[in-house]
Amino acid sequence: MSKHVLIVDDSVSVRQMVEATLKSAGYTVTAAKDGLEAFNLCKTKTYDFVLTDQNMPNMDGLTLIKSLRGLPAHARTPIVVLTTEASDTMKAQGRAAGATGWMVKPFDPSKLLEIAKKVMG
Repeated sequence: MSKHVLIVDDSVSVRQMVEATLKSAGYTVTAAKDGLEAFNLCKTKTYDFVLTDQNMPNMDGLTLIKSLRGLPAHARTPIVVLTTEASDTMKAQGRAAGATGWMVKPFDPSKLLEIAKKVMG
């Protein structure tokens, strides 16, 4: 059974690129357009890995991470932020919220797959 990844980004093109990259490596992928949609999905389903943008409408990435960490099923799920935000301050806020890692856009598909493999074992 393949690992199930939730990708969260308000950009259709980014969701499509990330989804294609992960599917090419055999992962099952579910996509959400913002943090609120992702959080609602996570209330009823568990994922092996969550990859989220930071700047989105309705619920941003850091709020999503804090919310997911409050759900017992996702308290230990690897969560990586994929964003244009590269400041040390934002990265520190991500770590404080419970993020497992941080990637800056544009992303390198091979690096994304390397990280996915690392965090999911």
